Amino acid sequence: MRPRLGPAALVIAGALALAGCGGSDSGVDSDSGKAELSVGSAYMPQPVSDGMAAGFLTVTNKGGAADDLTSVTSDIAGQVTVHETVDGAMREVKSLKIPADGRLELKSGGDHLMFEQLKRKPKEGQTISVELHFAHSGPMKVEMPVKPATYTPKTGH
Repeated sequence: MRPRLGPAALVIAGALALAGCGGSDSGVDSDSGKAELSVGSAYMPQPVSDGMAAGFLTVTNKGGAADDLTSVTSDIAGQVTVHETVDGAMREVKSLKIPADGRLELKSGGDHLMFEQLKRKPKEGQTISVELHFAHSGPMKVEMPVKPATYTPKTGH
């Protein structure tokens, strides 16, 4: 004769069986192993020269894995390059890291985008479109308002 399981034992046994189903075998929540990116505080100061402009934005990562901003494209420029600023000197880089549960801030005087070979000179009040490309996440389209050349954001940068 087999012993009978009580109702509580059946609930526990069922819960344990269900816990073994689904998900990955790594024991890690599948969402925590991916970057979860969003973009805010995007703007371009109205360019003062005809050939170049700067761009600024913040990429926030609420996921458990880091990612990298690898390139940016825009129909307004022949080329958009990513620059970092170290000890007051800027230099073009292939990518910028977006830490897990962190953010990448592109701001005046710091890391930034350079729009080169402008096809037209954007004016204050207009909006330009850019597409951000990442090492692991899919591309993201961002609308970037053109602000006065002397614009300084109050928050986010």
